[in-house]
Amino acid sequence: MTSKQRAYLKSLAANMDSIYQVGKSSLTPEVVAGIREAIDKRELIKVSVLKTCFDDPKEIAEILAQRTRSEVVQVIGKKIILYKPAKENSKIILPK
Repeated sequence: MTSKQRAYLKSLAANMDSIYQVGKSSLTPEVVAGIREAIDKRELIKVSVLKTCFDDPKEIAEILAQRTRSEVVQVIGKKIILYKPAKENSKIILPK
C-alpha cells in the first residue's frame, strides 16, 4: 500500500465510529470472528482498544491483520484502522 493510498483511507476513516471494542479479555475467537465478518462487508473498519485491555494496540493490530487477512492502515493511541479490499463490488477505489 502506498502512502497516498494510506492517506486516502485515513481520510475516509476520520469520520467513522469504532464498530468493535477490544476489552480486558483481549482478542477472543469471537471478537476476531466478528471483526473478520465486519471487514468482509465494510472493507474499512475502526476498532477501539479499551483502557481495561493491557495489551499493546500495535500488537493487537498486527494480530488482527494476520487473522483477518487485512492491512493495518493506522494505529493512533488506542484506535486501529483496518482495510481489506472486497473481492467483488468494491466500494472503496484506491488512488494509484
